[in-house]
Amino acid sequence: MLVEKNVSLQGWNTFGIAARARMLVRIRSVADLQQVLAHEALRRQPMFVLGGGSNIVLTGDVRALVLKVEIKGLRLAGETDRAWIVEAGAGEVWHEVVARTLAQGWPGLENLALIPGTVGAAPVQNIGAYGVELQDRFHSLSAVDLVSGQPFELDAAQCGFGYRDSVFKHRAPQLAGGEGKALSGRVLGMGLAGRALITHVRFLLPKAWRPELGYLELERKRSETGIAHPTAQQVFEWVCAIRRAKLPDPAVVGNAGSFFKNPTVTPEQCRDIIARDPKVVHYPMPDGRFKLAAGWLIDACGWKGKTVGKAGVYDRQALVLVNRGTPEDSVTGGEVMTLARAIQTSVYERFGIRLEPEPVVV
Repeated sequence: MLVEKNVSLQGWNTFGIAARARMLVRIRSVADLQQVLAHEALRRQPMFVLGGGSNIVLTGDVRALVLKVEIKGLRLAGETDRAWIVEAGAGEVWHEVVARTLAQGWPGLENLALIPGTVGAAPVQNIGAYGVELQDRFHSLSAVDLVSGQPFELDAAQCGFGYRDSVFKHRAPQLAGGEGKALSGRVLGMGLAGRALITHVRFLLPKAWRPELGYLELERKRSETGIAHPTAQQVFEWVCAIRRAKLPDPAVVGNAGSFFKNPTVTPEQCRDIIARDPKVVHYPMPDGRFKLAAGWLIDACGWKGKTVGKAGVYDRQALVLVNRGTPEDSVTGGEVMTLARAIQTSVYERFGIRLEPEPVVV
């Protein structure tokens, strides 16, 4: 086990924010993590789990011990009459796993192509795009309790998936006598933020595959190409083309993807907004509420293309905040959050809606 000190994190967060880790350990196996947790001094340190850095805003140097997850591997873990069960290491690049599962003849993840980040972060965020969320293709995951060192597994119900949400984004309240004890069902039900490190994720990929084409942009692709019944590979290519046309590549322009969640409103709220702004982009949800396009709301407030300090709003998609600095003179996390708060204020003042950021602010 090698403990690296004073490590630059600029290349390990997709915003390209210059920050450093006081101490960092690369986790390439469960055994690596067990070594850390068995170390008398290290296990007492506050810990911060880092995957691909695609969903974080660093507002300063990280004082906690950074656990850089680099667990690899992709395999067929099992199958049923209806589905393949495919397991991937948490440190695998998400988009590469999507491409590799398709190449192996295991479709189902194609709508989630080109989402930045690693496999381990996917269930934390319950990533989703173009009508598919991770929970729709999720089987189970393996993780390790960072307090007790005990491994455990969770199924979909135990993960508490919601819109860009899971049990991994919530902290359990302090339980009497619970510090240092193994996770109980009671703790699992209340929150695992800062308490667990995901090591492997398993997907349930349907053998009776059918394309998910409910989004307007995919329907437009089907119309443009004249392909009425696309293959999974064709859907994958359509999704990649759509995303590349409107979203910046983090390798070229620093960003954390969609910065705000699409807000949900009641039918009454939606009617009120439509009465004032008939062009507002909205989608009905199964529970009767409506989802509003956060990017449209931000654009309507005039933010697209604007810059505050070295933080800017992408000129093709107002939902994405970008780094307008250079590697030598990068945007700071403070500038990003100043811009984010200004956008939140504008949207609330015009529409009465509070936008919620997606990235974790560190």
